[in-house]
Amino acid sequence: MPQPRIVRIPILPFGVINCHLVVGDRGCVLVDTGVPGSHRKIERALQAHGRSLKDIRLIVVTHAHMDHAGSAARVRELSGAPILAHAGDLPYYERRKAMTYCATGWVSRLFFRTGVIVRPYQPFTPDIVLADGEALDLAPYGVAGRARHTPGHTAGSVSIELDGGDAMVGDLLASGVLLGGLVRTQHARRPPFEDDPKTVALQLERLVASGMQTFHLGHGGPLPAREVLRHAQWLGRQRPGRMYHGPAPCRCEMPQAGASARQ
Repeated sequence: MPQPRIVRIPILPFGVINCHLVVGDRGCVLVDTGVPGSHRKIERALQAHGRSLKDIRLIVVTHAHMDHAGSAARVRELSGAPILAHAGDLPYYERRKAMTYCATGWVSRLFFRTGVIVRPYQPFTPDIVLADGEALDLAPYGVAGRARHTPGHTAGSVSIELDGGDAMVGDLLASGVLLGGLVRTQHARRPPFEDDPKTVALQLERLVASGMQTFHLGHGGPLPAREVLRHAQWLGRQRPGRMYHGPAPCRCEMPQAGASARQ
């Protein structure tokens, strides 16, 4: 199978928030969907590469934070593509449980208090739900690679590993000053929130050992494997930060009946 193209879709300038489009010969896999309302930017990116929303064959949501899952329900509605996610974050996708956020520093704590990260988004039930440690072959969706459970940032974090050595890892790590940014863009750093740094470190080390060479991030990047490994070795010595709780979900915000059946 030919190597796919990887298209970064900037949801905010300077790589502050990224989605990624994996363009294969037989369709596209969309990795993350940005904040609510990002479907228009995703559609424009597809059009720039001669594709449309209907060419999306799979939507992968790396974790349940608003800036990654915010437009998933809308993109599924417009494209008809199924959503893949992990069971560990399922209560948050369905808004049955308040999301928790473990801050990684004082900037993170201030960011949480702005309320931006806890903005609600349209709830949804993924069509394909991975179990712990499970991976899914992406060949049926036109891409040589797999989606794999990579916990640590959240319990249900998922990464994409392509056979060519590219990995899309969501928020397992970030880069740049104030996420993305104009300086230190090749320097790995912790994202604003991270549940379990030691587990993240183990996942990053495994990804490098498995042959992943270039890491595409939700914030900043991309980063080479050597920088990811340096960060992972440091991260393994860190402790989780203070936990914050998002607002309790509204009981009325439940997925529409019959929206999707889990596989």
